[in-house]
Amino acid sequence: MKKFSTCLIFTIISLISLEAFSVPKLNSYPGAVATIFLDFDGHTVQSSVWNGGATLYCQPSGLTDPQITEAFGRVAEDYRPFEINITTDQDVFLAAPLNRRMRVIITTTSSWCPGMGGVAYIGSFIWGDDTPAFVFSDMLGFSPKMVGECCSHESGHTVGLSHQSKYDGDCNIPVEEYNSGAGGGETGWAPIMGNSYYRNMSNWNNGPTPDGCNNIQDNLSIIATYNGFTYRMDDYTETLNASTYTLPSSNFNLTGIITTNSDKDAFRFTTTQNSNFHLTAIPFNVANNWIGANLDIKIELYNSSATLIRTYDPASTLTVTIDTILNAGTYYLKIDGTGNINIGEYGSLGGYSFSSTGALPIHDVKLGGTVDKNRHNLNWNIIADEPIKTIVVETSTDGSNFSTLTTVATSADKFAYQPYKSTTVFYRLKVTSVLDQTVYSNTIALKGAANTARSFNVSTLVKDEISVNAAQNYQYRLTDINGRTISAGTGLKGINKINISNHPGGIYIIEMFGTDQKQAERIIKQ
Repeated sequence: MKKFSTCLIFTIISLISLEAFSVPKLNSYPGAVATIFLDFDGHTVQSSVWNGGATLYCQPSGLTDPQITEAFGRVAEDYRPFEINITTDQDVFLAAPLNRRMRVIITTTSSWCPGMGGVAYIGSFIWGDDTPAFVFSDMLGFSPKMVGECCSHESGHTVGLSHQSKYDGDCNIPVEEYNSGAGGGETGWAPIMGNSYYRNMSNWNNGPTPDGCNNIQDNLSIIATYNGFTYRMDDYTETLNASTYTLPSSNFNLTGIITTNSDKDAFRFTTTQNSNFHLTAIPFNVANNWIGANLDIKIELYNSSATLIRTYDPASTLTVTIDTILNAGTYYLKIDGTGNINIGEYGSLGGYSFSSTGALPIHDVKLGGTVDKNRHNLNWNIIADEPIKTIVVETSTDGSNFSTLTTVATSADKFAYQPYKSTTVFYRLKVTSVLDQTVYSNTIALKGAANTARSFNVSTLVKDEISVNAAQNYQYRLTDINGRTISAGTGLKGINKINISNHPGGIYIIEMFGTDQKQAERIIKQ
């Protein structure tokens, strides 16, 4: 006996038919032999297994071209891992073998099958007699989201899948015949063969059916084993060596597909200088905020020795953004499907794209330095195609964790500094162009020679600002030659700037008060 199953229908949003004047011809995988045809423009059905054998004159779907495109995109992504073409072109469908094709009719002709979102026979994909499946767009409120979900659900029946259900924690009592999933927002999930109308992320699942909690249905294995097609060929290997796919430059935009649970795609790239590395990876989607995505992305970053540096796997988003600093060298990226708080990684498959910003206008930043008594004298050379917006001198005590020491003028090529440390001090430059692209210099290490006699080093010949290098937090008072207070305030340990650009040239006195020391210096403003 042939068994048919239905797509769940809940709330009807609208019953107004919007006639589509044309159907865009879309194909998800033109080279595949197996085909699922989404038929939106109406069809006459004469079948002994539908409508009691009476002819069905199915009207068009009532969807507009943009709605058709969205619904198609959702179904295409659901079947992206497999060697099967999702098409809206009848000629493509008719060219496929009889036992490797399925017509899914999206229609407003639903009165013969009341109260259902869709209907299909389980396993009919390989019958070889063009028995179609149906999706009733009027019963789904002409929603491209619901129509797309139902098309995948009904075609899922045709490739051998039953419904997937939800049971209580003891695996005894059925809670939902159509598993409605869990969570909300971007990572809200439901199985395609359950009720996926109201979750953003829907995919194939390995879970129980209405036949019992222990009757586990492995969607992926059934689809890829019993229908004359299997998974797509792997597009990128995961091997980390010289044969790994090399990204063309620092400016790239690539696409790929995670086809199986074990599939990982690896990429190799090289940076010629210390710089920011910014990469964004997003799953295939049909709208903003990754709507309709099946893939939750995880990225692993490896060094040239194939040693894992860091894993990027955000819990609240399907996308990954990498924004880090890399030293010059060769690195590897490995892209994988992952799970989240709502679902494991079983069905986290599908298309993705990732991109990085273009070539840096700053070609080289070389930093050098010497020690002269108690002073560290830094000097540098910058080669760039675009003007420089900022130059920041950074310092560190361990060579890894840097903080800002001071910002110097973009025309500067040197800086002198008195560190209040007797240990080694590490320095580097952070240079940013007017295009907001950042490059870091090489790191240098200079031996500190703490000067305990003076807590403050002050620039005494100035133009617009006084520079104070302090060994401790302090208060200060600036007076003119007649003793009148010009400004007062506080400063922190490290380098501080006091602006006097609004004051005339002449002689000023600055007094600085630390916790255990007072110091005064004469300032000459040019």
